Amino acid sequence: MASKPKILCVGDSSKHATLLDTNNEHFEVVHASTTLDILASLADQQFHCIYFFPTEGDSIQLAKLIQSEQILEGMPDGAALIDEGNSILWANDRMEHWCGDRCVDGQNFYAAFDQPDILGPDFCPFHTAITTGEESVSTLRSKDDQYFHVHAAPVIVEGGERARHLIVTVRDVTTEMLQQQKMAAIHKAGIELTNLSAEEIFEMAIEDRIELLKSNILHFTQNLLKFDVVEIRLLDQRTGELIPLLSEGINSENAKRDLYARPMDNGVTGFVAATGNSYLCEDTIEDPLYLEGHIGAKSSLTVPLIQHDQVIGTFNVESPQPHAFSENDLQFLEIFSRDVAVALNTLELLVAQQANTAQASVEAIHGKVALPVDEILNDAVNVMERYIGHESTVVKRLQRILRNARDIKQVIQRVGEEMTPAEAVAKQPQEPVAWPRLRGRRILVADVDESVRVAAHSLLERYGCIVETAHEGEETVLMVRNTDEGAAYDVIIADIRLPDMNGYELLLKLQQTLTFVPLVLMSGFGYDPGHSIVKARQAGLLPNAILYKPFRLDQLLATVDGIIENVDKVTQA
Repeated sequence: MASKPKILCVGDSSKHATLLDTNNEHFEVVHASTTLDILASLADQQFHCIYFFPTEGDSIQLAKLIQSEQILEGMPDGAALIDEGNSILWANDRMEHWCGDRCVDGQNFYAAFDQPDILGPDFCPFHTAITTGEESVSTLRSKDDQYFHVHAAPVIVEGGERARHLIVTVRDVTTEMLQQQKMAAIHKAGIELTNLSAEEIFEMAIEDRIELLKSNILHFTQNLLKFDVVEIRLLDQRTGELIPLLSEGINSENAKRDLYARPMDNGVTGFVAATGNSYLCEDTIEDPLYLEGHIGAKSSLTVPLIQHDQVIGTFNVESPQPHAFSENDLQFLEIFSRDVAVALNTLELLVAQQANTAQASVEAIHGKVALPVDEILNDAVNVMERYIGHESTVVKRLQRILRNARDIKQVIQRVGEEMTPAEAVAKQPQEPVAWPRLRGRRILVADVDESVRVAAHSLLERYGCIVETAHEGEETVLMVRNTDEGAAYDVIIADIRLPDMNGYELLLKLQQTLTFVPLVLMSGFGYDPGHSIVKARQAGLLPNAILYKPFRLDQLLATVDGIIENVDKVTQA
C-alpha cells in the first residue's frame, strides 16, 4: 500500500485538532514547533504541503524562515545546520556542490568534505563554538587544494541552555589563498635571486654572477609566474637605449632590435620605459604600440623595472594566446619586477665592490699622500732650476729627491696590496683590463683647482696610470723639463686658464722643450675668451685634444687613450 502524503504542521496546532483528525485517514501529519524541528524535517522528508498555525510571533518567524530557504539555496556561500556531533542536519545546494554534488544530510561535516586539513586559527572551530557559545572561524584545505573559510555560530537557545546546534557558513577562498601564497613565493624568490654567501660572492666571476641572476630570474618567471616568453632590457640612462639583458622565447632578431625609451615608434617596451607605467596588451594585432617579439604572440604584458623611483629597465612577457594576462598577472609581475630591480642593483654594487676592494687600502693611503708628494716634486724642480749650472752636488741631491718622491707612490701601491685582506680579493683569473693602453703611462695634470688634481689621481690611477700634478703653467714646464730619461710624460692635461698663462701659451712653451707635445686642454663649458683653443690648434695641438668641463669619465679615458695612440705612432715612426 502506498504511503500517505505528508503534511508538515508548523506552530501551535492544538486549536485545529478537529481539522487534522478529519484528514488523518488521508494524510500523515508531522508536527514541528521549533526552527530546528522544521529544518530537520525538511531535510529528512518530502511533504505534500505545509500548514502554518501562527498563534504567537514565534510562529510567524518560523514561517519567514521557511520562506528564506530559497534565499539560502541561492547564496554563493555554503550554509549548513549541524548538531553537536558535527552531523549535518541541513545544507544548501552550494554546500552539497562542494561536497561532490550529493546529499550530505546526516553525514559528518568533515567527512562530507573528504577529511580536509584544518589550517586554523581554530583547529576545533565547531567544538569551540558549542562549548563557549561564541563564534569561531577556521580555514580548511581540501584534497584538491581548494581552500574554504568556515564560520561557526551557535544557535541561541532561550532559557540560558547550552547551544546544541551550529549555523555554519562556508566560503570558497581558494583564489585569495593562492594569491597570498603566490605573493609570498614571489617575495621569497626575490630574496633568493642574489642570495649568495660571502665566499660565493668573491669566488664567482662577474660573468658567472650575471648568468646566475639571469638563470634565477628565468626560473622563477617560468615556474612561479608561469610565463614562458620573457625579455628584460636595461635602460642606459645616458643614451636612453634599452639594452638586452635576458631573452627567452623572443625571436633572435627581435631580441637584438634597437629600442629606446620613447613613447612612440619603440614598441610597448619603449613606451613603458619612457612613461614608467605598466602596459597590458590584450590583443597584439589590434594594438598600434606593439612590436613583434615572440613570433605569433597574441598578447603581452610589460612592466618597468624601478629602483629609487627611477626606471632602470623593462620586464616583458608574451603569450601566443589573446587576452592571456589578467590584472592579477599584472600585479604579480609588478611585485616580482621590484625584486628583480633590487637584485640588479645589488649585483651592480657587488661588481663595483669586487673591482674596488683590492684597491681600497691603496686608495685610502694614496689619497692622503698623492698631492703632498706632488708638492715635493713641484718644489724640487723649482729649486733645481736655480742650481743647474752652479751647484752640481745640489742638483744631484734634488734629482735623488725627485726619484724618491716618485718611488713613494710605487711603494704605497705595493704595501697597499699587501695590506688588503686576502679574502677580499676575488679568487679568479684576472679579467682583461679596460683601456689597456693606459696602464703604466705617465700623466701630468695642471689645474689650480685642487679638486681637479685629486680627481685626476683617483680616476686615472684606477686604470694603471702614473699621475703627477702641477698648479700653474711654469710649474708644468719645469716638471716636463726635469723628468728622468725614458720617463717622459705620455699625456699632459692642462686647464686653458692657468694662473700664469693660457693653454695656447703653455703649448708654445712646451714646444721649446719637446719635439712632440701630447697636450690636452680643458675648458669649462666651452669658455675661451682668449681663443686659446683656436690658436693652439693652429699651433699644432693634436686633433680631439679638448675636454669640456664637466666631462664624463669615459670621455676623459677616450681622450687620453687617443693621445697615447698618437704618441705611440710618433715614437714608432
